[in-house]
Amino acid sequence: MPAKDRRARTKSGSRSNTDPASHTPRRSRAEEDVNAAVAGLLLDLAAIQEGPRALAYKRAALSVLGLAQSLADLRNGPEIPKIPYVGPSSQRVILEYLDSGASPTVERAIVESRQAEVIAAHRGLRSDFISQATAEAVLRAPTRGLIGLEDYRGDFQMHSTWSDGGQTLERIIQASRALGHTCAGVTDHGYGLPIAHGMSMEAALRQHAAIDALNAQHLGEFRLFKGIEANIRADGSIDMQPDELRRFDFVVASPHSSLRSRADQTARMTGAVSQPFVDILGHPRGRRFNVRPGVSADWEQVFAIAAVRRVAIEVDGYPDRQDVDWTLAADALDAGCLLALDSDAHATGELLFSRMVIAHARLAGIPPDRVINTWPNDRLEEWMHRRERE
Repeated sequence: MPAKDRRARTKSGSRSNTDPASHTPRRSRAEEDVNAAVAGLLLDLAAIQEGPRALAYKRAALSVLGLAQSLADLRNGPEIPKIPYVGPSSQRVILEYLDSGASPTVERAIVESRQAEVIAAHRGLRSDFISQATAEAVLRAPTRGLIGLEDYRGDFQMHSTWSDGGQTLERIIQASRALGHTCAGVTDHGYGLPIAHGMSMEAALRQHAAIDALNAQHLGEFRLFKGIEANIRADGSIDMQPDELRRFDFVVASPHSSLRSRADQTARMTGAVSQPFVDILGHPRGRRFNVRPGVSADWEQVFAIAAVRRVAIEVDGYPDRQDVDWTLAADALDAGCLLALDSDAHATGELLFSRMVIAHARLAGIPPDRVINTWPNDRLEEWMHRRERE
């Protein structure tokens, strides 16, 4: 494939539906995600409303996205069961879509509002997000050679009360073990992001002592790794010093600024994965569902450097992030990258967001061995310590 064509594919996320190595089908995101399609229509209505009506449609959309079952499966004859925040007007849109694959109500409202360009812009901010119902269907589907829930040992991006999280270290361990996990990596924000109550280095060292005590208490049963989420500056550098970063078991570097810019930020992201002590490129695009597009970059270049340096590309499971999505995750896989599948949990209940990232990984055709969350502790330690040899 010519280089220009490969770059176009990587930026757009479009790709072949078959993995030539394993012959495992890669599902297209498809038309079958009824809940995502309906939620999009409800968000279209929210965008052309004001005040309480806009909020009502937005709440209905988010409720539909979070359903564990497809609306098509929930339907019983001419009706659907009661869904939280879904009122009569939202039900009408749902039934129209289930009957015809479109909603005349929504299309008429868009024409009457004369805001077709606004709606088109919002629709462009929803690409390659999947609903919870689709995620659960993907997790249930029989596959060959792809990562599954049973392979997942632990989550490597989460936040505790040491920065902007609501969960203590003890609760992280308890909740992780309740999910069957045997390790985790806590990644509170560093001091460069004060808006997220980032830790000073003094606080980080106190946290490390607390982690050591907990690891001694759970020895042989659970391991909590010492991580940090550092910030990627505009020039691609990291907002912490190398001698500070080396104190952590692993470092997640993530973009938290210039996320609405349409400017090319390839240099920023290639710079980030080239930095000493960076282990995971966290939520690389920084996109938000229906809100912002995130970083625009030539991801082929970014992934090529990450593959050489063995920097894992994160799939972030926060529902309004899903970043990278399965299309870019598949490109990272093809480039030879490692993947990190993380919840980005700020509360113990959010650890379940790992289900969403495993679904994206399955859609991308990713085998367990390429995912750091499946590795035994000794292999994780060898990977984390590789940077000392660079």
